[in-house]
Amino acid sequence: MRIAFLNWRDLTHPEGGGAERYAQTICTGLAQLGHDVVLFCAAHPGAPASESLDGYRVVRAGGRLSVYPRALSAMLREARSRGRFDVIIDTQNGLPFWSPLVTRGPVIALVHHVHREQWPVVLGPILARVGWLIESRIAPALYRGRPYVTVSQRSRDELVDLGVAADDIHVIHNGTSRPLALATAKDRDPTLVVLGRLVPHKRVELAVDVVARLRDEFPRLQLRVVGDGWWRSAIERHAAEAGVSDQVHVLGYVDEITKHRELARAWVALAPSAKEGWGLNVVEAASHGVPTIAHHGAGGLSESILDGQTGVLVHESADLAAAAAQLLHDHAERARLGEAARHRALGYTWNASVARWHDLLQSVVAGAETSPAKAERESA
Repeated sequence: MRIAFLNWRDLTHPEGGGAERYAQTICTGLAQLGHDVVLFCAAHPGAPASESLDGYRVVRAGGRLSVYPRALSAMLREARSRGRFDVIIDTQNGLPFWSPLVTRGPVIALVHHVHREQWPVVLGPILARVGWLIESRIAPALYRGRPYVTVSQRSRDELVDLGVAADDIHVIHNGTSRPLALATAKDRDPTLVVLGRLVPHKRVELAVDVVARLRDEFPRLQLRVVGDGWWRSAIERHAAEAGVSDQVHVLGYVDEITKHRELARAWVALAPSAKEGWGLNVVEAASHGVPTIAHHGAGGLSESILDGQTGVLVHESADLAAAAAQLLHDHAERARLGEAARHRALGYTWNASVARWHDLLQSVVAGAETSPAKAERESA
C-alpha cells in the first residue's frame, strides 16, 4: 500500500514527544512490512525538507499552523509525481489536517486524546474557544463515517461524547520498546523522575512543588526532568522561586540510552499532566519496575496506571506529595507496584500495535466493512 501519514511534527522536532514516537514507530513497522510510507510533518531548523528514515520517507514543510496547508500541498504533489496514496492517516492533535477536503480516497483519523483541557492553557480565551469549536463540532462532522483510531478506551469514550460513532473507533495502544540500561542500579538517594515534553499542560511545576513540600522530610530528594520544550525556562524559574533549584535537574533532550538510564535509577515517576491519550511515559517507566503517580481523570493516564496495582492515582494536585512520600518511605510497597507495572508493560508491544494498524489499513483499503452498525445504517 501507499500510505500518507500526516502528523504535526516528527521525533527530531524540538517539541516532539509521545505522539511523534507513536507516528514514527508505526511508520517504521509498516515500512518493514513492505508498504510505501511517507510521513508529512512540520519543518524545523537543521532538518532537511525530505529524507529517508528507517524504510520510509519524511517530508517536512510549514510551521506550527502553516504545517496543515503545507503538508496537504506536499502530499498532493507527492501523489501527482509518484502515484496516488491508497490511504491517508490524518492525525488530529487538536486540529485536523482537513484531508477529506482534498481526497475521495480512504482517510483514517488518528486522535490521541481530546484537547478540552489544553486549549485554555495554551491559548487565550478567544482562540481557545475557536480551537475547541473546531475539535468538538467541525472535525467530527467532517470526518463522520470514517474510521478513527485512538490509543485508549478513555479517549474512545471522549470521542463518542463528541458525536463520533462508537463502532467507527478502533483502539490501538502505544507499545513500548525493550528497556535499555537494565544493569543500572537505583539511585542511593530518593529520586523522582518526570519524562515528557516541557509544555504548559504537562504541569511539571507540580512535580517541582512535590520536591519543595518534601524537602524537609527527604533532604536528599532529587527530581530528574527528562525532556525539553519551549516551557523549560518557566519550569526552571519555578524551581528557583520554590528554593529547590539544587534538587531539580532539567536534563533537556537526551538519547535513548540516557533516557532509560534515568528511568532505571529512579524510585518513583511522576506524571502530573492535565491530559494524556495513553501515557507512553508511564509504560516506559514501568518497563524498569518504576511505578508512576498521576491524576484521576487525566485521560489515558487513568488507564495506563492501575490505581493501587501498578501505580497511584490522586484526585487533587495537593495529594501528589503525600502519595510520593508514602512510596518513598515504603520500599516494599514501591517494589510491589513496580514489579506489577513491569509485568503489565510486557503486554504492550509495538509489534502488536503495528499488526493492528496493518490489519485495519488492509480492511479499509480493500473496502471491507469495519463497522457492523454502519452497514446496518447504510442498508436501512
